Amino acid sequence: MKYVLLIYLEENALSEAEREHCYVESAELAQQLNSKGQYLATAPLHPVATATSVRVRDGKSLVTDEPFAETREQLGGFFLVDAQDLDDAIAIATQIPGARVGTVEIRPVIEVAGLPEP
Repeated sequence: MKYVLLIYLEENALSEAEREHCYVESAELAQQLNSKGQYLATAPLHPVATATSVRVRDGKSLVTDEPFAETREQLGGFFLVDAQDLDDAIAIATQIPGARVGTVEIRPVIEVAGLPEP
């Protein structure tokens, strides 16, 4: 089953050196997952100040240069994995470096027919 592991943390939780080390550790984890056939995708995100939100109400779009919600922790990146079950996804999430300073939210992915294959 596919799971998305959403990594939330305070943007200033890591120094630039710590952030770079986190990228290295994340790449190593991605390589390990890939060797087991579990890796599908991963990426860090640019700071929340670069976010643009789009809302459509009554057929009209509202575009704002801000995140959707003001929170202490922001979405900083994600892993998309193929795990046997939730326990397997939890085991993977515990290895994500961002879990040490933030939160990793695990969500099962709904498979929708008719989407392009990666």
